[in-house]
Amino acid sequence: MEYYEQIRKDFTLELPKNQSAFLWGPRKTGKTTYLKSRFPFSIRYDFLETDLFLEFSKKPSLSREQLMAKDEKALSRPIILDEVQKIPQIMDEVHCLIENQGLSFILCGSSARKLKRGGANLLGGRAWRYEMFPLVTPELME
Repeated sequence: MEYYEQIRKDFTLELPKNQSAFLWGPRKTGKTTYLKSRFPFSIRYDFLETDLFLEFSKKPSLSREQLMAKDEKALSRPIILDEVQKIPQIMDEVHCLIENQGLSFILCGSSARKLKRGGANLLGGRAWRYEMFPLVTPELME
């Protein structure tokens, strides 16, 4: 965590309670590493895991079923969906959980275009947008 903070001092993702966010950026910019260090106790789903990807692709409602089985403390933190662009259909479930359960999500990925192309629900203003860019020289020289 310390190493990452020393390099990426210019990026912070602060969310008020019950606020959701998209975190977009090119591959290998540190999005996943940042989220793991910033939200270590959050529930996370990484859709790079093939078995998880296949399960949720076939049945996006599985996310709602699993989350509703969690305790209140676990659901009080933002829920992280990493590589969310791989399963555009899950966005309807996220929308439902934000509206009906007051849950907070951080939706992370490298391609908002893929979600748009897939006709995904982009949450109509329910999630703030953050972008993480590759390191620049001043960040490397500190």
